[in-house]
Amino acid sequence: MKAVLINKYGHNNVVEIKDLSRPVPGPNEVLIRVRAAGVNPVDWKIREGMLRSAADAFPMVLGRECAGEVVETGAAVKEFKKGDQVIAIPSIRKLGSFAEFAVASEQTVYPKPGNISFEEAAAIPIAGLTALRALRDAGGISAGKKTLIVGAAGGVGHFGVQIAKVFGAEVTAVCKGANSGFVRSLGADTVIDYIKEDFTKGSLRYDIIFDAVAKRTFEECRNVLSPNGIYVSTYPIGGAAEDGGKKARTVPGGPTKADMDWMKSRIEEGKIRVAIDKVFPLDQAKEALAYSETEQARGKIVLKAA
Repeated sequence: MKAVLINKYGHNNVVEIKDLSRPVPGPNEVLIRVRAAGVNPVDWKIREGMLRSAADAFPMVLGRECAGEVVETGAAVKEFKKGDQVIAIPSIRKLGSFAEFAVASEQTVYPKPGNISFEEAAAIPIAGLTALRALRDAGGISAGKKTLIVGAAGGVGHFGVQIAKVFGAEVTAVCKGANSGFVRSLGADTVIDYIKEDFTKGSLRYDIIFDAVAKRTFEECRNVLSPNGIYVSTYPIGGAAEDGGKKARTVPGGPTKADMDWMKSRIEEGKIRVAIDKVFPLDQAKEALAYSETEQARGKIVLKAA
């Protein structure tokens, strides 16, 4: 099978496209024919060696999320069968969605929503479920809460705007002015062009500030939080960060079946849509990673494997 891999850490020059043997699923695993794979900042951060693990081994196939069809199941798998259309998240220690075939634990394989493409489905797990956990679990979002989302036009942010509106929040989107129409189409009530205005210097106060791109700190944001406001970042926050009733939190835990069921239902109901900026063929993975590194994508970047 064709796969996008690295044999050492570095820039895009270390990325190779090679033929590898098709992976074999273990007893609790599912083998998937990858139709599309989502591209995320975590992919080029792994390539750079920024997220190293003692379990890392080369060659390392990149990619953390995909959508496709079940080809084979392990003997203990009960929920899926050959031919099922699914979304999957390979283990952080078993990377491999940038390939024609990938293996994932049954626990991280989910039914694909019926009303979207494989490309759209592949864009959901990392960005969509990160935004859900950030706003619901860390931020405690609910109807009427004044919510500001930094990086609102990006992969995580564009999901965040829509999720916040599903919960009935009042949403302020921070993005480039050129993306104001896009984020308003997602439901944003107010848009701040970060090039022209620094929201941390403004007079408005927010119940939740979700920094989907980890560009601002709790220290910068706390003056525009409400007395019991919560700042949530996609970047890990060391230790407890509090200022009176104001708190800083990191996106908690990992995705669950319940999270994906929630997202799947809202997508099928038409309450959340997946915005795809660009789709690259698998053999242009370098170009896709380079585009992700610009941090200028509007919505998600996807690799098409077949």
